[in-house]
Amino acid sequence: MNFFPLYIPMALMLLLTFLVWCLMYFKRIGYSVAKRIDAQKLQTPDRVATLLPDEVNAPSNNFKNLFEMPVLFYVTIIVAALHHDHSITSNLSAWSFVFFRYCHSGFHCFNGKVMSRFICYVLSSIALFVLMANVFFQAFSR
Repeated sequence: MNFFPLYIPMALMLLLTFLVWCLMYFKRIGYSVAKRIDAQKLQTPDRVATLLPDEVNAPSNNFKNLFEMPVLFYVTIIVAALHHDHSITSNLSAWSFVFFRYCHSGFHCFNGKVMSRFICYVLSSIALFVLMANVFFQAFSR
């Protein structure tokens, strides 16, 4: 298989998902053990939300976000790879998407500032839409 440059930002998004998953369980298990919360009481998302504070649940909420817009990113990268898209626009927009998603996750998991997180979300979304438009333009123009 040939090296495709856009696989690097895709791998970094997968890494971000793994890191947020680890943080989610680190915070949840740590808090549950420290507060001696019986695991059975955490059987539904509603119960988790009532028993664990927002700062403990933040990585879980972010983890869910990583299965929304990033799914479109993964599909677009695969289409780009299939059509050998090596354009500068695709590369810049893919890297921009990844950068702003890392920022978004940082704000979501550690900071809690909604406007900062929202700005990162909007900028990552714009980067994704540019990427999608360019990749599909490249694919259909061949």
